Amino acid sequence: MAGLCFNPARVRTPPLQPHQPISKFASFPKFTDLPHRTPRGLARNQRLAHRFQLNSVSESSVSTEKEPELDQEEPGQEDDDPTAELSYLDPETDPESISAWELDFCSRPILDIRGKKVWELVVCDDSLSLQYTKYFPNNVINSITLKDAIVSISDELGVSLPEKIRYFRSQMQTIITKSCKELSIKPIPSKRCVSLLLWLEERYETVYTRHPGFQKGSKPLMALDNPFPMELPENLFGEKWAFVQLPYSAVREEISGLDTRYVFGSGLDLDLLGIEIDDNTLIPGLAVASSRAKPLAAWMNGLEVSSIEADTSRASLILSVGISTRYVYATYKKNPVTTTEAEAWESAKKSCGGLHFLAIQEDLDSDDCVGFWLLLDLPPPPV
Repeated sequence: MAGLCFNPARVRTPPLQPHQPISKFASFPKFTDLPHRTPRGLARNQRLAHRFQLNSVSESSVSTEKEPELDQEEPGQEDDDPTAELSYLDPETDPESISAWELDFCSRPILDIRGKKVWELVVCDDSLSLQYTKYFPNNVINSITLKDAIVSISDELGVSLPEKIRYFRSQMQTIITKSCKELSIKPIPSKRCVSLLLWLEERYETVYTRHPGFQKGSKPLMALDNPFPMELPENLFGEKWAFVQLPYSAVREEISGLDTRYVFGSGLDLDLLGIEIDDNTLIPGLAVASSRAKPLAAWMNGLEVSSIEADTSRASLILSVGISTRYVYATYKKNPVTTTEAEAWESAKKSCGGLHFLAIQEDLDSDDCVGFWLLLDLPPPPV
């Protein structure tokens, strides 16, 4: 494997030399030999579909005419009223265990009786034990409306106000931040709203397209940002890095051990995602080594890391954090060998449904990590 290093002009260490495969992680093989196993489609998986069920429904504020109430047969049945709103808390879930919500407040490709786009509030937790939706006309969209709605969720479902609310639209930052701060809730701009993003895709297919006011071909009002990558802050620099891979079984072990072995890191609910990957399938990742690994991991822990991309055109790795921040995380000398390796890493990531990881270590030859983040590339939601 070719020797690669963090922006060498900025790192005050000897130039990185080619290194041997590290013991805990496997170095990248020639990817012509890597089996490609395609995971089940995330937004279409049945596990998610069965969680998106109506519990108590109220008349939509934007429905054109209330339809006769249908007999409920099974959760998730196809003839559910697409104008209905959802208020659900898993009865087997301890309400006190839900301390963080994921929230979207945005227009939908639906017109109300005035011919204006409908807005919708969608709220869940990362396990989808809490699910809430409510439609709004476009002339009441402000921080007061959102604040009152957040309080209503707490009252209706009998849960405490959350400690944190994650959201992924930069255009709604002012309204969401103001609403949260008035309720002493910490607003967190983050694309690590995986459950919410998957739910929105699910709702687009099963709810919005069936709504009587649906406007086919309507483009999202608030497209997600994808800005030009910036220079990496000094405190985030590492000293060495390498493309690596771990068997899926080992990745699951790393995630399950986050609470006991690591101070820093973040996982994903792999069962909820419904990704079908054999235990022996190799998951691509990036191992980063630094003599100041713990401080580096601590800084990374506060960034809401969402993904890493190998940009072969710029011979660099791009780190995405928060909502719309992208950094040039590392660079390498562009040649046929490094380009092939970077392309292979991206190909492996796609074959794993976008699943990849970031590991921070004191030394690339170490078996131990001081930080581990499981990451997932997701396409932007259709709304």
